[in-house]
Amino acid sequence: MATNSEQAYERLVADLSGRGVTAGYMFGKPTLKIGTHSIACLYNEGMAFKLGAGTSEHVEALALRGAGLFDPSGTGRQMQDWVWVPVEHAKHWVEFADAAVYRSV
Repeated sequence: MATNSEQAYERLVADLSGRGVTAGYMFGKPTLKIGTHSIACLYNEGMAFKLGAGTSEHVEALALRGAGLFDPSGTGRQMQDWVWVPVEHAKHWVEFADAAVYRSV
């Protein structure tokens, strides 16, 4: 049975399918890509988005309850351009994915 985050990821893939976004893998996790560039990654009941440190979307994402800089290794080595957003805020995922697409081109 798919988790809430997996279901939200699948909806996101469908929503972005006509925008040049493809599904792939990063760190062994489901990922959204533009060409070979990863822009978002499903991780631990949430989604991480490459928003660019200091951008308005980066600041907005970090302001959401439970969100934080993406640390896929869990060792305190955060990826400064990436923000992890918990599934409880999945309604914002398309907005952040759109921003990541925009920043990747």
